[in-house]
Amino acid sequence: MLEKVKLLKNSVIQPKSILLIFFVVSAIVISSAIVELNESKKEMFELMEKQSHSLLETLLASSANALLSYEKIESGLKERLLNNAVLIKYFYEKGIVNDRFLEDLAAQNKIFRINIFSRQGRKIYSSNKEIHAGIPEKTDPLKYLEPIFNNEKDTLIIGIKPARFIEGFRFAVAIAAKNREAIVLNIDAEELLNFRKQVGFGVLLKEIAKSRGIEYVLLQDNESIIAAAGDENNYEFLDSVQISQINKKEISRRITEKNGKKYFEALHPFVYNNEQIGIFRLGLSLEPVDNITGRITNRIIIMSVLLIAFGVISVAFIFIRQNFNLLTKRYKSFQEYSDKIIENIGEAIILLDSGLKIKSANKAAVEIFALDENKITGRQFGEAFECLGELGGIMQNCNTWETQCSLMNKNKTFLISKSGFKDEEKEDNIILVIKDLTEIKELEKQNERQARLAAMGELASSVAHEIRNPLNAISTIVQQLNKDFHPEEGKEEYNTLTGLVYNEVNRINSTIESFLRFARPLELIKERFSVSGLMEQIKNQYAGILKEKDITLEIKEHWNGDATWDRSRILQIMINLIENSIDAIKEKGKIEIELKEKDSGSVVLLVADTGKGMDEKIIDKIFNLYFTTKQKGNGIGLSIVQKIVEGHNGQIDVKSRPGKGTVFSISLPKNI
Repeated sequence: MLEKVKLLKNSVIQPKSILLIFFVVSAIVISSAIVELNESKKEMFELMEKQSHSLLETLLASSANALLSYEKIESGLKERLLNNAVLIKYFYEKGIVNDRFLEDLAAQNKIFRINIFSRQGRKIYSSNKEIHAGIPEKTDPLKYLEPIFNNEKDTLIIGIKPARFIEGFRFAVAIAAKNREAIVLNIDAEELLNFRKQVGFGVLLKEIAKSRGIEYVLLQDNESIIAAAGDENNYEFLDSVQISQINKKEISRRITEKNGKKYFEALHPFVYNNEQIGIFRLGLSLEPVDNITGRITNRIIIMSVLLIAFGVISVAFIFIRQNFNLLTKRYKSFQEYSDKIIENIGEAIILLDSGLKIKSANKAAVEIFALDENKITGRQFGEAFECLGELGGIMQNCNTWETQCSLMNKNKTFLISKSGFKDEEKEDNIILVIKDLTEIKELEKQNERQARLAAMGELASSVAHEIRNPLNAISTIVQQLNKDFHPEEGKEEYNTLTGLVYNEVNRINSTIESFLRFARPLELIKERFSVSGLMEQIKNQYAGILKEKDITLEIKEHWNGDATWDRSRILQIMINLIENSIDAIKEKGKIEIELKEKDSGSVVLLVADTGKGMDEKIIDKIFNLYFTTKQKGNGIGLSIVQKIVEGHNGQIDVKSRPGKGTVFSISLPKNI
């Protein structure tokens, strides 16, 4: 694109060439004047008609370009402000917006002011401190935000409006937030208004009116003159022209006379976006024609008209070049804006050619896949993104697919979306958008485990109740037999068997009690306590056992504070995990407990051991009720751990490899 811009700039005629052409044309005009001394006024009128047609076509094109440029800029401003407003709405409804947040966002995005109003017009948050105390308001937010407050509109383009307190104008948009509150974004409209003045109809008409021989040029509708330039005495008295009487496709001309002075007038409708705005009227003086007295006068008039035409064309050429330069700058600005959006988006975006060679990749792609930004361009996709595999066969069958890979010793799940386009050279290009779904998949697994445990808990409860009644009957009968019946032979064997039956009944009943406790709703006793104190208790509680088995316990406290949890339940979690680690290590190993702050509102507890570890099949089942790998285990410990964690609105995750140990990660809010 930049090479094309340079080529266009080099193709512009230089001033020396313009002067040379001017002198050549002048020589031709003078020679023609000598040869064609007998040219009639009719030819003069035809020449004037061509001149006026050229001027009006140039004026129409320039006017359309001016309107288009202004609309493009205003459209860009609307889009930028609305994008920022949607972002603010997202954070506002998440409850993390404050004055400081708005102030930083306004500074980063060059926004003059961001305000959030309640339905009563009261300012809730603002990016600027209030400095207008005692100054009367020029505009009332209740009036111009009424469509949002009354639930009539969710998005409101306010446009250019006076500043609320001080002099000046603002360009503003607003969107509805929760409870019909309004998020309003303003930018200073001074630059936009100045641009409108610079490219408006008045400037264009004044430039045209400076040309020699043009008495007036104006734009009017059926009711009045919209804009005009030239001698005011010439156009103030001009009669109106009915727009409906002018052919929309052809230029019209006429000779008009006012106050004893004749004019050659050309008229052309001005149509923009299939809507007729008005009529351009160009008035040329007929006085030179009326004063022709001979061949010299004709020659001078012809030469003058041609020179004027050449001058007007030169001015038009320069004006078009200026517009070209302006549009080039706007294009670069929009291009930079688009590049910034792509660079700062969270998903990886990769541009490939038809041969799957990488043309570009955004910052997220480089960071997610840990690539060298300077060495990625030009490489084959399969070589640079080896973990994602080959794409050729997949892309032929679908536009969106999921894939799993191991990245930096972590299992990742990615969603890949494909789209294509042709560039300016008509070459095929492929855009890949890669989204990391790893966390979402983990949440889905936890939700699935939670639902499975709930169902199994309900089953355990119902089965346990059905078993307890016959067990109680058996226990009662056995006790009664021991009291009332004494066999004459085999008495010792009889007592042994009845005792065994009684003990087994009690063991089954104890297991049932555990199942029932799991099935009951979890009741938490909240208290605020020092987490460091809890860690110290655990360390003292297991000091003897760990020393006996030659196991080292190390506690790393990166966060030292208080939390509001059920202390006994959290202790139960730690006991279960440490007991599992001891069973996994057997002897001579290490258990490490790490406590750190995840963010301002949550804490992470890590329990890692150097035990035998687990494979993927076992990891997927360890939270299932009744599942155990221990000979004497009942398979309920980790199920209870998960239930307690979820009762604290937390999450639990486990990572393990055979022979490498196991790490349990528990994330809990500081206060429940």
